[in-house]
Amino acid sequence: QVNLVESGGGLVQSGGSLRLSCAASGSFFSINAGGWYRQAPGKQREFVATITPGGIRDLADSVKGRFTISRDNAKNTVYLQMNSLKPEDTAVYFCYADVISRRYWGQGTQVTVSS
Repeated sequence: QVNLVESGGGLVQSGGSLRLSCAASGSFFSINAGGWYRQAPGKQREFVATITPGGIRDLADSVKGRFTISRDNAKNTVYLQMNSLKPEDTAVYFCYADVISRRYWGQGTQVTVSS
């Protein structure tokens, strides 16, 4: 079993920054890919960013140049640094971690960007 705990969400003004963290705990050796999705009210969950254990990254076009994903393998933690936030970034952000052949999800953290 793998548990993911997210933190760092909140309310921020347009142009501001937030840093999300996703810490994994439980009975596993290591995390494969980890990353983030988000879901805005009335919309489908959408991909935001992913990172491999070796540090290969992929980000959605809508966040490139503003968001950065990183990870600390020793801490089994994935981070999402969000800069230049826009109102359209408002959503619940969910982290995930791939362990062996299964994907685990966090409970979600709310990010609200006011204009």
